This record gives sequence, structure tokens and C-alpha cells, in this order.
Amino acid sequence: MANRKEVTNQIASVKNIRQITRAMEAVAAARLRRAETRIAHLRPYAQALRRLTQRAAAEAGNVSHLPILTEREDVGTLAIVLVTGDRGLAGAFNANIIREGLLLRDQATEEGKKVVFYVVGRRGDGALTFRKQTIIDSWTGFTDRPGFENAREIGEELAAAYIDADVDRVEVIYNRYVSPLTQHVYTQTLLPVQQAGITGEGSEEEAGVEPEGELADAHERAAWEYEPEPEELMARLIPDYINTSLYRMLLESAASELGARMTAMRSAADNAETMIDDLTLEMNRVRQAEITQEILEVVGGAEALG
Repeated sequence: MANRKEVTNQIASVKNIRQITRAMEAVAAARLRRAETRIAHLRPYAQALRRLTQRAAAEAGNVSHLPILTEREDVGTLAIVLVTGDRGLAGAFNANIIREGLLLRDQATEEGKKVVFYVVGRRGDGALTFRKQTIIDSWTGFTDRPGFENAREIGEELAAAYIDADVDRVEVIYNRYVSPLTQHVYTQTLLPVQQAGITGEGSEEEAGVEPEGELADAHERAAWEYEPEPEELMARLIPDYINTSLYRMLLESAASELGARMTAMRSAADNAETMIDDLTLEMNRVRQAEITQEILEVVGGAEALG
């Protein structure tokens, strides 16, 4: 059994950990509110741009002359983009993304495809480097506060790789924010745009609310006029669509990371409270044992003198 000093030191250590985790929870909660606001502002725009791009593509007809819209029948090289964080202490936030990326890699490899990775965040970069995966490029240092310029930089490189036929398909894996307790792992096809779709739990929410009933009929009957013509408009829309989609993913991931960290730190602080209670009981038992031992020594000494 440990002595009283050892137990007291353990209690002091756990109290320090509790104080740190409570502080980290508070910081994550404060930053999460700002991240939620950014997502709330961007989601309607991203969903409207997605619908506009789809409608313009339908009106444009044959736009195969645009390199970014070239759809390849045989996918020889699959690019997987993992959106992770720069830091840990966020529960399974990063591990879920990495695991999903490796599963997608295994499926593609079994189908005879070559797989390359692009990574956002130090955690994903470190995990794939450790596993000796092929990483074409990585971006770090902004995952907690991404800007549109970060999304543009990533989007331009992915689009260039697709146009140059270095990759034939681009899949992005990221966490979509639902609440501090819930984040869903999503896999979205970014390129080719014709196959852009989303899979994952709750994926029906991604496209936004589509018109229904009479409103949907009115949208179908409406005469849409485009300025410039749909073919020219598509050349302008596609880069914006790619960059805006990536920006939304980065914001969703940043909020998910903050929510996961807040939840993880709260759980750690609660566990510290439980551990402090258990150590306090142990210290009381140690103190009681020491007192009992002292009494027995006094009684034994008295009997020896008597």
C-alpha cells in the first residue's frame, strides 16, 4: 500500500490535470461558437452554388471541351484527400478519418487502382508517413482556422492534377459537424464534377433542402436565362464550385475538431474528478492504517514496560 505522501502527490497531480482539461474545454467551447457561425453562413451559399452548377451543366449540354469536365471511363489513379487536424487531444476525430482513408485505399487497390494521398493536417500526414503511403502534398498550420485562400490553394493543385491526368478521380474524406457530441465522417467525390456525390451517415442533409410539391414544379417550368451562356458560365463556375466545396469541408472539419476536443476534455475532467474521489478514499484508508499502526506500537510498548 502506498504511503500518505505518495497518495497526496497523486491527488495534486490529478488536480492539475483537471484544471488543464477544464481550461482546454472552455477554450474549445468559445472557439466552437465562432466556428458554428462561419458554417451557418457558408452552408446556404455552398448548397446554392452546388444546385446552380448542376443546373448550368444540364443546360450547357456538351461541355467536354473543358479539361476540368473531362470524365474518364477507366480510373487508373485515385487521389484520396484526408482532412485531419494539426493537433491531437480530440478523441477519435483524426483516427476516424485515417481509418476511412485506409479502407478506401484497400478497396481501390483490390480493384487494381493506384492510390495517392493528399493530406490536410499534421496528424494525417504523420500517420500516413509512418505507414509509408504515397503522399503527393500536404498542407498544415491552418486546420483550426482555415481561410478561403487555403481552400483555393488546395483546389488549384487538385484541379491541375486532374487536368494533367496525374489523377483520374479525387475523393475527399472529412468530418461534417452536427453538434459538439456528433460528427459524421463523409466521403465526397470532388472530381470529376459529373460524379460529385456524398456518401456517409446523414448524407441526405448535405445537398440542402430541395423544393418540393408546387414549388418544385414551378422551378421545373421556369425559364432560366444565363448571362453569359451556360457553356461559358461553366468554365467560371467549376473553379468556384471546387474551391467553395473545399472551403466548406475545411470549416466543417475545424468545427468538428473543436467539438470533439471539447467533448474529450470534458470527459477527461470528469474522469479526473472520479480519480480524485478514489484517491481521497485511499488516502483516508492509508491514514487510518497509519493511526492504527501507531496505536498498536504504543500498546505494545506499554505492555513491554509493564
